Amino acid sequence: MQSAWSIGLLSLISFGTSADELNGANTAWILSSSALVLFMTLPGLALFYGGLVRSKNVLSILMQCFAIAGIASVLWFIVGYSIAFDEGNGFMGGFGKAMLASVTKDSLSGDIPESLFMLFQMTFAVITPALIIGGFAERMKFSAVLIFSALWLLVVYAPITHWVWGGGWLAEMGLYDFAGGTVVHITAGVAALIAAVMVGPRKGFGTTAIIPHNMTMTVTGAGMLWVGWYGFNGGSALAANGDASMAILVTHISASMGAMTWAAIEWAKFGKPSALGIVTGMVAGLGTITPASGFVGPGGALVIGLLGGVICFYATVYIKQKLKIDDSLDVFPVHGVGGILGTLLAGVFSSTELGVFSGYGFADGNETMADQFGVQVIGVLSTFAYTAVVSFILFKVVSVMVGGLRVDEEQEVTGLDISEHEETGYSL
Repeated sequence: MQSAWSIGLLSLISFGTSADELNGANTAWILSSSALVLFMTLPGLALFYGGLVRSKNVLSILMQCFAIAGIASVLWFIVGYSIAFDEGNGFMGGFGKAMLASVTKDSLSGDIPESLFMLFQMTFAVITPALIIGGFAERMKFSAVLIFSALWLLVVYAPITHWVWGGGWLAEMGLYDFAGGTVVHITAGVAALIAAVMVGPRKGFGTTAIIPHNMTMTVTGAGMLWVGWYGFNGGSALAANGDASMAILVTHISASMGAMTWAAIEWAKFGKPSALGIVTGMVAGLGTITPASGFVGPGGALVIGLLGGVICFYATVYIKQKLKIDDSLDVFPVHGVGGILGTLLAGVFSSTELGVFSGYGFADGNETMADQFGVQVIGVLSTFAYTAVVSFILFKVVSVMVGGLRVDEEQEVTGLDISEHEETGYSL
């Protein structure tokens, strides 16, 4: 089995550093990476999403991002981290690390403080439920958002994290997911798709234009996401070494290719490329490379970014125009489809026999591309199915708890800023 954790640990040994001795360079890098990943949510994702909705709902998006950051952090400390990373069985960890009961300031995880490893993973636990906001933007009750996000973190995100990164059954099979193709992007994308279907489309969807109110805000947030993703993928090496630097390089290449591919498709189809298109393509490239970023080379990353831009573009069109599903901010076609594609392609471009497109080899026990690809398929299908079923059940439960997931029609027309928070985003 080779995971982000095992690669980081092996790299420390190769530097001649004992796993039970703190490494200052690695610690400094993961401290920085933790800040970068939190920066992706606050303010990156908040601004990216905030600009995409109408002005009457901008504060509701910002509020949801901030509130999820708070509640996810508290729950991760209380029990989420333990479910994900404590010793348990193949499906979930135990409760020995609840409230960090067994963690002190001197406790190590590999050669960095365990408190830092927990913090780094906490930032992932923050951004994943925050991504789901895009599936129900502009129409879900704030109370429903909070309760769903809290329950989802504990019964979907934390167990799947254990499957993949905590020594669970997918880790034992040798699943390649360096920084969150299954754990973050597929889970968030699938949950957002379920939300969009269950909550229903926004009033006017498909009949009137629902356009972003502030593209400057969105592009600013997108730039923050791109920068923060260096910590997201590079930090997942858990060391300041060649694995981290290569992960950042391939991340940047894929993001660049995804952005240019999406813009090129728009240019060819519509006569003009858009700012919204180029930043969406960038996010598609980032989401697609994420699971593969520690296992592929720059050549493979170029192809992954290209495919991410093309496939996520057409997935977005298909879901909105053909299926008529109002996944408002394109969470599933960009993050979900990108995560699926990248997870599968990690099983291809990790091969060492592709010439300039080669990667760095398959996981232990997987001798051929077919072996590794088969494991990747299992990881995708299991993550998709578990997330879809449990998210559906959670939305049903939350709907009963709060008397319906959705605000009423008058509140939706007024806007969630006023109806849910008694504030306005702009007083001009």
